[in-house]
This record gives sequence, structure tokens and C-alpha cells, in this order.
Amino acid sequence: MDRTEALNLVHEHIENINLRKHIYSVEAVMRKLAEHFNQDIETWGLAGLLHDLDYEETKNDPDNHTFLTIEWLRDKPGITEEINHAIQAHAGHVTRDSEMDKAIYCADPVTGFLVACALMHPSKKLENLDLKFMKKRFKEKRFAAGASRENMAACSELGLELDEFLLLARDGMIDIAGDLGL
Repeated sequence: MDRTEALNLVHEHIENINLRKHIYSVEAVMRKLAEHFNQDIETWGLAGLLHDLDYEETKNDPDNHTFLTIEWLRDKPGITEEINHAIQAHAGHVTRDSEMDKAIYCADPVTGFLVACALMHPSKKLENLDLKFMKKRFKEKRFAAGASRENMAACSELGLELDEFLLLARDGMIDIAGDLGL
């Protein structure tokens, strides 16, 4: 499966524009992390792009989130067990074993956090977010409360300090800032 096919699946299953933007953001962060760790950018990107494929179907049933996705992807060429495992790892349904599992687990919440940061910044632009601004907001528990600080801090499982992770994630999202309107 290539990115175009995966994107078609996203558009087939996800109608909410903000959810689509979240999905694109997780893909962008995963691609940036893959580049940083010298991993397969396309594989990591696919995991990010497909990670919430069943969200609109399972949003009221989080215990089943990702299971429909795995079923839908079962016979798709190019979807490896590694991708499926990472998709399930992001939701906490399986252990985080690989670097990709660990990356997607912390990439998922950081995108919402960074969007909230950009919207609070006077410029409303991702490119203007500096580390000081992000770290100050990170410490504010009520700020972007849905973005799990614990999950983001799990970047340490990748050997990344939080500062470096936030900058990598921001840079990945800057690559698609035009699509995000940020």
C-alpha cells in the first residue's frame, strides 16, 4: 500500500476535517521521527496515517478502537504486522516493543498539544513556537488537557529528551502547516 491508497482509505472512513488534520499531523510527526532514527519513512508514515482509521466508528467504544482498523487492513498489500502492531500500540492495546510503537504512542497526543500551542501563540503559526513557549504550556495541566503529558513524556523510551521530542514533532508539523492552516 502506498500513501495515496492509505489517504483514500482515510477519506473513505473519516469525514471530520479536524480528525483528518490530526491524522495528517501524526503522519508528519512519524515521518520526522523516522528520519531522525534512520528508519523507513514510508512505513512509519503509513502507521501514522492509518492509526485512527476506525475512530469515527469506535469513538464511543475506546476498548475497540484500532480493532476495526486491523480488520479493514487485514488483506491490504504492504500492511505489515509491524504497522498493525504500532496502530494498536498507540491505543495501549499491545505493548510498545519497537521504536515505531513507542514513537506513535507519543506522537498521537503531541499533535493536539502543538495545535493548541499554535492557536494560543500570538502569530497562530507552528513555525513561531519556540521551546520556551511549548515547555511553559506543557507544565500547565489544564492547557490541552486531552493531550496526555504521560504519553508525550514516553518519548524517553526512544532515548529522546522531551525538549528534543517537542522540537522534532513541531518541525514535522511545520512541513504540513499549510494543510493545517497553522
